[in-house]
Amino acid sequence: MSDITKFYSLAHICISLIGGILLLAIWYNIRKRFKQFLEEDDSQKRIDKGLLYLSISLFIWVFSGTWIYLGHLFAFDTMIIYDIGYSFFSVINTLVLLLALFYFDFAPRFLYKNKKNTIILTVLVIVISIMTFVLIQNYKDSPVINGIRISSVPDLILSCFLTYLFMVSFYKTFMNRGLKLVAVISVLAFLLMLVSQTPDVFVVMNDVMYGNLIKIIAKTTFISIFLVLATSWVIQLALTPRPSEMTIKFLDWSLVKITIPSKEIYDKTIDFGSKTTQYKNLLKFAVRRKCEKGEGQYLLVSSGGEIKSQTYLSRIIENMNTILQLPSISRLERKDLFTFMGQGKYRLRVIPENITIDPILLEEFNKTS
Repeated sequence: MSDITKFYSLAHICISLIGGILLLAIWYNIRKRFKQFLEEDDSQKRIDKGLLYLSISLFIWVFSGTWIYLGHLFAFDTMIIYDIGYSFFSVINTLVLLLALFYFDFAPRFLYKNKKNTIILTVLVIVISIMTFVLIQNYKDSPVINGIRISSVPDLILSCFLTYLFMVSFYKTFMNRGLKLVAVISVLAFLLMLVSQTPDVFVVMNDVMYGNLIKIIAKTTFISIFLVLATSWVIQLALTPRPSEMTIKFLDWSLVKITIPSKEIYDKTIDFGSKTTQYKNLLKFAVRRKCEKGEGQYLLVSSGGEIKSQTYLSRIIENMNTILQLPSISRLERKDLFTFMGQGKYRLRVIPENITIDPILLEEFNKTS
């Protein structure tokens, strides 16, 4: 093993270990401080474990890096046990990353749409890893054919798929949180991670020094993006109004009065006017939240649901901000009024006790719905 390779391996282990510890510490602190807030829904206590799985993936990088380093150091990297360990860590890391993406509100919907898709993705990852292991064994004597390392091709294809998922998920997440520059950097970081793997397949591109330098930069940026994600989540939670402090009153058709102290909104009356669809959708959420229990409080927001698109939720918030003319720091966001429960389900965050609906209005609504 060359000195450059040793340096890269040890740097990879140390950077991943520090990143994993920091991310785990942030997640634990968030869980401790905001536990009650995150568990506000009695029927489905859903603590976001996305950061936890991301931190676990970094610790798996530590184990896999240590395994590779020891394999080269004690010269058992040509033995079958080394290949088994390499494939094992690859499978576990990929599955953990997919589990992390499951908890992202803006991840592609097929990741959490149903259990069948989860099983399919898990089987796909395992099959590709087995293919990689088999190809390593079959092409042991001549691993490179026409400048291509055959055993690394399946892993590169899987990496392309994962890169797409991460780019979409992180870009939408950071854009939603107003971090446009970080959103762009995250896309570049994931692309750089993918580029750093190409020399493993196309050996003509393999330059030991620059190849390892790109990998170090890519992984350091990758981990930094994780830490920014954790920090932005803390800020998001701190600025999100608590359900118990908000009140909403439906006075008449198109008229709503709301109070959100953390946003400096006190008994503000909103007249939706001609925006009847927005008003009806908001009223529908309020009726479900106040009158139903458990999963009956949710509304399915999808092409086949009761509300056809998430755009309708965004329009409610945009119209309220326009009418209230709030300063930028107090502007409402979709997450302030609506809780995403997974699988396209949303629920009004205001607790039932703080929702008031005029009896005549409720009667009229029930007749028309």
